[in-house]
Amino acid sequence: MSHSWTPLHARIHRTIRHRHLLQENQSILIAVSGGQDSLCLAQLMIDLRSRWNWQLAIAHCDHRWRSDSEENAQHVATLAEKWDLPFYLKIADSIPSNEAAAREWRYAQLQSIEGFSAIVTGHTASDRAETLLFNLIRGSGADGLRSLNWTRSLSPTQTLIRPLLELIRSQTGEFCRDRNLEIWEDSTNSELKYSRNRIRQELIPDLRTYNLQVEHHLAQTIELLSADVDYLESVASELYEKANSPDGLDRRTLQQTAIALQRRVIRQFLARSLNFSPNFEQVEKCVALITAPNRSRTDPVKGTTIAEVTGDFIQLRSL
Repeated sequence: MSHSWTPLHARIHRTIRHRHLLQENQSILIAVSGGQDSLCLAQLMIDLRSRWNWQLAIAHCDHRWRSDSEENAQHVATLAEKWDLPFYLKIADSIPSNEAAAREWRYAQLQSIEGFSAIVTGHTASDRAETLLFNLIRGSGADGLRSLNWTRSLSPTQTLIRPLLELIRSQTGEFCRDRNLEIWEDSTNSELKYSRNRIRQELIPDLRTYNLQVEHHLAQTIELLSADVDYLESVASELYEKANSPDGLDRRTLQQTAIALQRRVIRQFLARSLNFSPNFEQVEKCVALITAPNRSRTDPVKGTTIAEVTGDFIQLRSL
């Protein structure tokens, strides 16, 4: 290896092995924006490649959001050439309207590139911490707080992997400086009209005055929450299967159980029956029906659909 094996290499190598994130001999597509996190990821993957016998390629998605997006794409293409890796460029036909639309388009584009069982992205503990705060401020249950998991299934044959979730942004920046990797600075990252940027540039630095390790600790909180949520969801799913019937949701099954599970079963009931993601108020109104008198009902939960108590069951019906 041309460069020394650093503690960072050892750490990522160990994380990938312990968490079973990637396998040997795998074909892997690395999503590279040109920013420090994705460059750090690409270089680490290249450095680890010989130990895992991976086949690597680079992909870049150009949203055409910024005036310098073409030069940005060219910069990544040049790096791929220098690394001697296949390069895929995806350019948006129409400019995405917001961050969520851009993200959806990006994942769809990455999935459309054939021949790769894993797509890796450079998300870090800093991204995780920011997302946690973003969701917390907007009012979110534990499920919304367990953002950015290590892996996410995109299709039966493709998995999205985030190997850098233990690193914070200052560590990826330091790695890029040590390796003289040319970072492409995204001008939109400094625009404070985006609430995520304000969280990154104002709130987190402010929180560091209370605790220097705040990003690591918030990322650990997500790690703990994720395990709790997975467990609760699986118990709630079993309970839902038991309580659900052609007559509706059996209240007797739910009356014996803890409020945390009642909420989850109701959430699943509404989500599956009405095909939407219910908010806190909608779930709470229906939870109240578990012990309410016969004929009690909610106001419309979605559209003209209400939930109503009929004997031992909670039923959904249109007004």
